[in-house]
Amino acid sequence: MSDIPTDLKYASSHEWVNVEGDTAIIGISDHAQDELTELVFIELPEIGRELAAGDPCAVVESVKTASDIYAPVSGRVIETNDALDTEPGTVNEDPYGDGWFFKIRLANPKELDDLLSPDDYGEQVNI
Repeated sequence: MSDIPTDLKYASSHEWVNVEGDTAIIGISDHAQDELTELVFIELPEIGRELAAGDPCAVVESVKTASDIYAPVSGRVIETNDALDTEPGTVNEDPYGDGWFFKIRLANPKELDDLLSPDDYGEQVNI
């Protein structure tokens, strides 16, 4: 069964958002990593890149498939998790902790209101 932390917001495309001030930390949900199975490569967005909510901004490759990751909110990429370059499996082991993908400076905090609550996300993934 997938884990859904209650202190995060979620996109219907399975990204999670943790807000710290004007910064959003973004990763993929436990459900998403479980569906993808073993991750073998992650391409993260470039630092400084401006993202609009819904933009494809990263790619994950698993032993099973490749999938786009979408920006759940708009903003400028200010940091990426470089450890995933050599250890993409960290996302499988700790999707809500060390397996985070990137951080953005929020351009429009009101977009957070469009994201799913943990309960709503749980209903979407039938948990």
